[in-house]
Amino acid sequence: MRRPFVFPLIAASASLGLTLVMCGGDAGETVPDPDASLDGVDGAVAPEERDGASVVDAGVDATRDSASDASDAGTHASDAADAALDATIDADGGALPPGTITKLVVGAQNGCVLRLDGRVKCWGNGNFAGLGIAFPDNRGDAPNEMGALLPFVDVGPNRSVVNLFSGSYADHRCAILDDGALKCWGANVSGDLGLGDTATRGDGANEMGADLTAIALGTNVKAAQVATNNAHTCAILTDGRLKCWGNNGDGQLGVGDTAARGDAPGEMGDALPFVDIGAGRTAKAVMVANARTCIITDQDRVRCWGSGTNGQLGQGNTQGRGTLANQMGAALPDIDLGAGRTAKAIAGGLEHTCAILDDGSVKCWGSNVYGQLGLGDTANRGDGPNEMGDDLPKVSLGAGRTAKAIASGASHVCVILDDDTLKCWGQNNVGQLGQGDTARRGDGAGEMGDNLPAIALGAGRTAKAIAMGTSSSCALLDDGKVKCWGLNSYGHLGIGDTANRGDGNNEMGDNLPAVDTGP
Repeated sequence: MRRPFVFPLIAASASLGLTLVMCGGDAGETVPDPDASLDGVDGAVAPEERDGASVVDAGVDATRDSASDASDAGTHASDAADAALDATIDADGGALPPGTITKLVVGAQNGCVLRLDGRVKCWGNGNFAGLGIAFPDNRGDAPNEMGALLPFVDVGPNRSVVNLFSGSYADHRCAILDDGALKCWGANVSGDLGLGDTATRGDGANEMGADLTAIALGTNVKAAQVATNNAHTCAILTDGRLKCWGNNGDGQLGVGDTAARGDAPGEMGDALPFVDIGAGRTAKAVMVANARTCIITDQDRVRCWGSGTNGQLGQGNTQGRGTLANQMGAALPDIDLGAGRTAKAIAGGLEHTCAILDDGSVKCWGSNVYGQLGLGDTANRGDGPNEMGDDLPKVSLGAGRTAKAIASGASHVCVILDDDTLKCWGQNNVGQLGQGDTARRGDGAGEMGDNLPAIALGAGRTAKAIAMGTSSSCALLDDGKVKCWGLNSYGHLGIGDTANRGDGNNEMGDNLPAVDTGP
């Protein structure tokens, strides 16, 4: 009998943003706040002691003891691309209100929050039903649509959500419920929802709640952690094994072929193969991005498969992996992060990947056309020999600074530093870097390190967790509020209009409204 897999307690950041994942387990040097994490597929902070009660501020939702063992495992092994704030007592020792935000996730053009009472609210682009509110109307793009007027997502009668997942350019959401069931809704072009068809869920009557079918993962199999993006989904199971479904044109499902899974009957449940990640290996964190999947293994190593475009698999070439059976398992190499270095968190963009290492440094590889690798140039890394390992420079974060959470949009990256400040670099065409302009950062000399300004979140405010959209960024602040900036064409900044924020003067800091998620 396979022994149950025990996840390390981690804190995570959200989801793309693309997705970010943070894992615990110290190897070698100590990272400041070593239990902190992300992402994406969503950023965060380490557990704190408040009036004697342990509080995980980001990543894992560790508040609902009524959940099943499988759900608890998912709770304690959050998607590091996702961002969570455990909230059972406040600093004064009093109970927090049911509307307290415990997790923030962001998709392509929408955002969602999980509340302390286990209910979910979503806003932004409703065209692909990622809002799950039974009518394809945008929310947050006009006055009187947010707060108490924003509907809750119906996940089923008497059911609550213990963990919520999305990706930075995903048009579908997934939730682990208090009974251990996994439900997903939204776009389903390639079987992303794992329901044996390609029909969207959540854009019409009788598609949510009790009518939304739980995903069949197999006999006695439950999801512990989920990662989503634009066309495929992966779940780490409670025993540390991995299953993936949806689009598979580049082998991103890791099953040795290019056939999609979950888009036709008879492909899920026990018929869905486990991903061969190597004999004796288990997954601690999973990140899915455009046409590829990455995991952090139980040895704190990063392994990726799928499309190798622009070196995003970090193997010194542009070859893909996962389309043939002999490319997985023992043939799947660890990414060389440098001598003695291991990974604490991963985040993926459209064609780039970043990792927080065990010493708190950050390394990125893949496409770099917008400076998203943060190296002061636009040269790709990982697509040629002698570009990885010790030859891959660390991102300059500032004198003495380390990272404790990371998330990525399509072509921009944000990190929460050890002093709880937030820095972002890469593409900035719509103000997603939050600097009051549209100038890129990280693509030229002298733009990183101490020259890269921290984002102004408001007087005295710091970031507890981050989550990224394709061209937007969101942060869960230390006061429990959410602020978002960047592209806002569908109201996905959640502030009642469609004007971008962060691309002009006087739009950030105290001038940036918080998202009203209601009481």
